[in-house]
Amino acid sequence: MLDDLRKDANARMGKCITSLKEHFRRMRTGRANAALLEGIRVEYYGSEMPLSQVANVTVEDARTLMVSPWDKAMVSVIEKAIMKSDLGLTPNTAGTVIRLPLPAMTEERRRDLTKVARQEAEHARVAVRAVRRDLMNDLKEMLKEKLISEDDDRRAQDEVQKLTDQHVAEVDAVLAEKEKELLQV
Repeated sequence: MLDDLRKDANARMGKCITSLKEHFRRMRTGRANAALLEGIRVEYYGSEMPLSQVANVTVEDARTLMVSPWDKAMVSVIEKAIMKSDLGLTPNTAGTVIRLPLPAMTEERRRDLTKVARQEAEHARVAVRAVRRDLMNDLKEMLKEKLISEDDDRRAQDEVQKLTDQHVAEVDAVLAEKEKELLQV
């Protein structure tokens, strides 16, 4: 029973870390990254579709993304979707290929993105602590219903705290790596 709780806690806290890494992957840095366009949705025959399902997105060089639509009629629609996004990118169309040059980031923009990264990391820490709180409540209920002994409860609480500390440290490591990447010129 306690093993199930431990596995559940580890999985849920791991999802918090995975979510943070995914968010950081989409965050714009100085380099071109195809994940930058993952949030863009395009109108395709009456339904909203992710850009990756209607076009091929590749990194042409360190500061340029290239979007190659599978349907030639989609070029203008993809251009409009990119313009509407809050990425601040201006598409350059050459026939059926859309190139997106990434402007160099200013020092002020880098610092703003670092602040956003810190906020996201704090949200991840809060989520990890929420998982800990849920587990502690489950342990209290189990103790109250006499499903576990007080010794087991104390041991389980210590394990949950160690697991929480481990995942919070991982959040801090991921944040430090992202800050280093953002501040790199």
